Amino acid sequence: MVSSREQDGTRTAPTSGARAVPARMPAVVRSRYGGPEHLRVLEVPTPSPRRGEVLVEVHAAGLDRGVWHLMAGEPYLVRLALGLRRPRQRGLGMDLAGRVVAVGPEVSDFSVGEEVFGIGVATFAGYARARADKLVHRPAGISAVQAAAVAISGLTAQQAVHDVARVHAGQRVLVLGASGGVGTYAVQIAKAAGAEVTGTASAAKLDLVRSLGADHVVDHGTADVTQGAVRYDVIIDNGGGVRVGRLRRILAPAGTLVIVGSEGGDRWTGGLGRPIGAALLSPFVRQRLTFFVAKEEGAGIRRLRDAMVAGTLVPAVGRVYPLEEVAEAIGDLTAGRTRGKSVVQVRPSA
Repeated sequence: MVSSREQDGTRTAPTSGARAVPARMPAVVRSRYGGPEHLRVLEVPTPSPRRGEVLVEVHAAGLDRGVWHLMAGEPYLVRLALGLRRPRQRGLGMDLAGRVVAVGPEVSDFSVGEEVFGIGVATFAGYARARADKLVHRPAGISAVQAAAVAISGLTAQQAVHDVARVHAGQRVLVLGASGGVGTYAVQIAKAAGAEVTGTASAAKLDLVRSLGADHVVDHGTADVTQGAVRYDVIIDNGGGVRVGRLRRILAPAGTLVIVGSEGGDRWTGGLGRPIGAALLSPFVRQRLTFFVAKEEGAGIRRLRDAMVAGTLVPAVGRVYPLEEVAEAIGDLTAGRTRGKSVVQVRPSA
């Protein structure tokens, strides 16, 4: 365990309106890439907010597939940004919900004591830094556990459905992997846009997908949706396990395929070959075949918050784990045992 803030990836920065916070905090850390067995909960120095950031007392933090990639350092290409031999950032976690306890320079939108949620740095911890432009205020009626499940997965689904696929009323939309973190949001957002939505999932999770508003559900364990007669205007592919050629069979002649993420493939490039291949083919066919990298933006999180307040979007929170069980939570995620979005509850009162 490191003992200085510089070694831990943080530094002291001037703050305004800060209230007393402990010098050290519990955090999930690792010193090498690999599986969840390398994770430990240790006492580490509490970070200080930098320019444009706030320090958040973390009440809950969401868990998604991206956390696994950061933990494992796979595909190996990501290590060019994360650290070649070992991770530069020892902590894990991006989604968070909590209370502002310190405000860094050039921050005017948030004050100490306000409840917020959004995207932070190393959020599986007692406290985490977060850029002010990636946070929004948490309204009454939305718990910290619910809010912690929103930002990363919700933004990805929102951008896939609205910005990339441009789903509109009357379209037929197929969501592959509809019971996962992104899929549960994609079903609801497409349905709110007026689409007729079909979602695929395992038999044990079909009830969840149906409860989110899907018009039709398909058990991908017993039925091959690519062999059906229905042609879809939009396919949101969250699974990454079906060949693009097979998906094109059930895509309308001028339909849109949106590949979310890049699962599968080898350890060097992961599943990047599949979406890149689809994008290269797209100019030569009538169908639009595309993939994208989600943007972390406060404006998008505000739209998600407004949809929750309006009741058109409900976070599908699955199992809630204490901080000490993050390794188990990641194991459940990679084994496919999760329903909806898993959440780590850092403070029991959240």
